[in-house]
Amino acid sequence: MPNYKIIVQYRGSNFAGWQIQDNAFTVQQALTDGINKITREKVNLIGSGRTDAGVHALGQTANFRIEKEIIKEKFLYSLNSVISKDISVISIEDVEDSFHARFDAKKRSYIYLFTKIKSPFYNEFSYHVNWIDDKFIADANKLSKTILGIHDFTSFCRINMDVKSKQCEIFDMHWKNKGELVCFYIEANRYLHGMVRTIVGTVIQGVKQNCEQDYLLKIIDSKNRESAGMAAPARGLFLYKVKY
Repeated sequence: MPNYKIIVQYRGSNFAGWQIQDNAFTVQQALTDGINKITREKVNLIGSGRTDAGVHALGQTANFRIEKEIIKEKFLYSLNSVISKDISVISIEDVEDSFHARFDAKKRSYIYLFTKIKSPFYNEFSYHVNWIDDKFIADANKLSKTILGIHDFTSFCRINMDVKSKQCEIFDMHWKNKGELVCFYIEANRYLHGMVRTIVGTVIQGVKQNCEQDYLLKIIDSKNRESAGMAAPARGLFLYKVKY
């Protein structure tokens, strides 16, 4: 049975996240319906991971298996013609039968965008702030470096999240000025529900309050969501890339 990997981009504003849910419009559901319509088969679409409601994607990865081989170029054109205008499948390729978009992923990266100016073109895809300067970037980077590595991120996820382990390994986390934009980048092996936006909001709080260098580590040690800051708005967050 052929196994295909697709790379997907989507504007998350009008979706209740990636994962299929009852009585909700999700990216996974929209894509699955489109693939089923074209192939006339019921497929199991597997994503590399969930994104929350309102979160966007530049490089979500998914895979599915079908009974018959497809003409990839024709399939890509047809699929993009029938799915929501807020979703684009930008590539498709054959992969080994054993490939699993979620379990085979080694690293996943997100970016969070801030705008220094009020702009109608950035509003839906970024968090407008007017207080980020070079000093903020430097201080934010100093704090961010303290939690690279493996930690229990209970303090940075939704309360009562039901998972076996809340340990994640962060490989890279930094902030950069990009002209009118400020970009936060994070790369890790996995994430918990709400983790990235909570990290962003907590770093902002720490810099604004001139907290000590062990500020984030103390929050991690507390294993208490209330010790962390407010989560940043979903509209600025993008699933950037998945590495295998």
